[in-house]
Amino acid sequence: MSFWLSKTLNEMTQDEWEQLCDGCGKCCLNKLIDDETDKLYYTNVACKLLSDKDCSCSHYSQRFEIVPQCTAVTPQNIASLDWLPDSCAYRRLSLGRPLPSWHPLLTGSKKQMHKKGMSVKGKTVNETRVRDLEDYIVIWPLQDAD
Repeated sequence: MSFWLSKTLNEMTQDEWEQLCDGCGKCCLNKLIDDETDKLYYTNVACKLLSDKDCSCSHYSQRFEIVPQCTAVTPQNIASLDWLPDSCAYRRLSLGRPLPSWHPLLTGSKKQMHKKGMSVKGKTVNETRVRDLEDYIVIWPLQDAD
């Protein structure tokens, strides 16, 4: 059952890969990069397809057609996606770190993740309602509990 302990990211089936996603929604937040310093800033502005209530994509299977700039996270590109938060299971495993104690694969549900504040649940503004992303910069997505 603990496939993430016995397989590399490249050895996982598509279903196993999808299960690794904790469903936090942080990857769906709009981010800014300072042109002068290349520093990355997270905002609490979410993709128009992200549900703030359950941290899921409303059109997951069609997301790339609806939002062309949506990035597929794959075993082949995970090492280059340095904008993913440190709490991301894909990032953690690619860096040799274990899944966090609140991960749904370990707890059986998203409850612990939400309780620990590791998801975007109740914290976002839909991008269709925002004019200036600079006004929405936040640091909470950078948290990494255990």
